[in-house]
Amino acid sequence: KYRMSDTLSDDASGGDDGQEDVMTPAELIGKLEEAWLNEKFSPELLENKSEMGECVMEQLTHMEANLQRVRRGDVKASVHRMEIDRIRFVLSSYLRSRLQKIEKFFPHVLEKEKSRVEGDPSFLSPEEFAFAKEYLANTETYLKAVALKHMPPNLQTVDMLKAVPEPYLDSFVFLRVRERQENILVEPETDDQREYVVDLDVDSQHLMRYRAIAPLVSSGAVQLI
Repeated sequence: KYRMSDTLSDDASGGDDGQEDVMTPAELIGKLEEAWLNEKFSPELLENKSEMGECVMEQLTHMEANLQRVRRGDVKASVHRMEIDRIRFVLSSYLRSRLQKIEKFFPHVLEKEKSRVEGDPSFLSPEEFAFAKEYLANTETYLKAVALKHMPPNLQTVDMLKAVPEPYLDSFVFLRVRERQENILVEPETDDQREYVVDLDVDSQHLMRYRAIAPLVSSGAVQLI
């Protein structure tokens, strides 16, 4: 969970038994930008950050209220307005990227959410889950009305998991290392090739298969760029 604080005190992060990340507005916007870039460049749908989005919206409301108190014609008003617009763009782009992936991979997204172990983080917000289910139902209804009902009875059903391509996890992505990693398997072992492992130093940049570093993206050890 995320909770805003004007200042980050020494004991703030210990509140609520460590269940909340208490951060400054600048840190919150930084987290949003990280999530945006990861979602934008990842071939699969990542864990949802709906609580972060809600907190950003609260911060935008607070910034808008502060802007109303700035004297008309003050140059600071233009600067603050540009920053508000920039944050709105990042948040909108982040949410748009997620919706595009849900539309593109909807049966696999729903299957992944359904098979999620209780207690694991959800990949979909409640609103996204409702959207994905409605998208699946509408697609099935459309296919039946337009094509399937005109086909022989044994061909009037379609397996959406087989009909819709899965995310291509072997696509290459650029990344920047935030936490040093050792012995990362870059390529799977084959009959004529030994395991190929590398160490990733902090602040180094690499071009690697997404599948190899997907867990590091989820943990925040690397940042997609």
